[in-house]
Amino acid sequence: MPPREFRGAWVAVVHNIDWPSAKGLSVASQQEEARAILNQMASLNMNAVILQVRPHCDAVYASSLEPWSPWLTGTMGRSPGYDPLDFWVKEAHRRGIEVHAWFNPFRALSNVNHLACSSHVSKAAPGIIKRYGSLLWCDPSAPETRQRAMAAILDVVRRYDVDGVHLDDYFYPYPEAGRGFPDGRSPGQRRAIVDDFVQNLYRQVKGAKPWVRVGISPFGIWRPGVPTGIEAGLDAYEQLGCDARKWLANGWVDYLAPQLYWRDQPRKQSFSALLDWWREQGTRPVWPGIAVSRVGSSEDPGRPASEITRQVGLSRQVGRKNYVGHIQWSMKGLMQNRGGVANLLKEGAYAEPALVPPMPWMGQRQVGRPSAQASASGGQLQIRWKSGDGQTAKVAVMGRKGRTWRMLGVRSVSSGGLDFQLGGKEAPEALSISAVDRFGNLSAPVVLAR
Repeated sequence: MPPREFRGAWVAVVHNIDWPSAKGLSVASQQEEARAILNQMASLNMNAVILQVRPHCDAVYASSLEPWSPWLTGTMGRSPGYDPLDFWVKEAHRRGIEVHAWFNPFRALSNVNHLACSSHVSKAAPGIIKRYGSLLWCDPSAPETRQRAMAAILDVVRRYDVDGVHLDDYFYPYPEAGRGFPDGRSPGQRRAIVDDFVQNLYRQVKGAKPWVRVGISPFGIWRPGVPTGIEAGLDAYEQLGCDARKWLANGWVDYLAPQLYWRDQPRKQSFSALLDWWREQGTRPVWPGIAVSRVGSSEDPGRPASEITRQVGLSRQVGRKNYVGHIQWSMKGLMQNRGGVANLLKEGAYAEPALVPPMPWMGQRQVGRPSAQASASGGQLQIRWKSGDGQTAKVAVMGRKGRTWRMLGVRSVSSGGLDFQLGGKEAPEALSISAVDRFGNLSAPVVLAR
């Protein structure tokens, strides 16, 4: 069981895929659903939520730049009566779970018939909008498009205590047969535009808060035929302006999460072959997207829950050059426990907690040791701590029985402690308590022996 592993899940707001379950729910209902998702993640020992905060140049948070998202209330621009992102961040951190804010940088509307308010970019800046089929898209070649997206992202980074910024695969729209994107640009020019945006985004996020991770989740196949034997009906490099291999190789991301939603068979879209190839393209972590939602789905009839645990295992085996991890698409499949997949993960791959990997390329930092004490009574082990310095974000607790150390839990430092149910078992013979800073660096442990 790896002690350091990124275990994430996407929570999509668009079309109410994951949260909230419907438009127009009360504040109490929305918050109850959010807590249920985070409680399930905590029970599964997951450690990061990828929360969609900007589906269509709108906001799932209080913004002076863009209107409230209609997926919250049913009406674009209408306040839900609270700040959802602030709520998610506080509730997630209370459980030791990171929040990565997920942005769609250039998509304006996924359907031209969706009603937009007057402050939406499609009304406020129609000159940068291109219609493509049923979509409205902000033209990436327009400087204002990139400025608007960058401003929205940096606004969130500066005002909210998010742990990461996350972009998905939508830089240019997925192509329709016989229809080109109406910008008059060549594929090479589009790639250069997106490359510049990605590089600038990384630089600006790190300039604002260097501990905030920058991650991108591209289409799972860089180009058809790469690696040998791989086939695809889409060339993301040519058609989406997406050269994710360059971003990984150049260190313009802190992690890459290619959407590897296939099985190993047929070999033309092999999960393991693609994952192995991606991880050879750079030294930053590659954390594959795994399609838990295809269990019990018409997208992949017959996919068993065991395929998900198998892919989690594969993601650990090929992590030769960097820290391991993966992201589940999406949380809905785990909430519904499709095919018993949540049970399988809890009993196996997710049986023990894991700490999010560090970012050694950001430099090693000294982290002060916490002060800690522990006591066991009434079938419960109580561990309490105080931060050793102002850098501590989390505390990681491990227990030893015999010669084996196991992770017991990871919590926000502000929680002040961890109550561990022994379940009839003896308390660990020793405890190791380490402080963790925002970069994932560990302090020297405080070791408590019985």
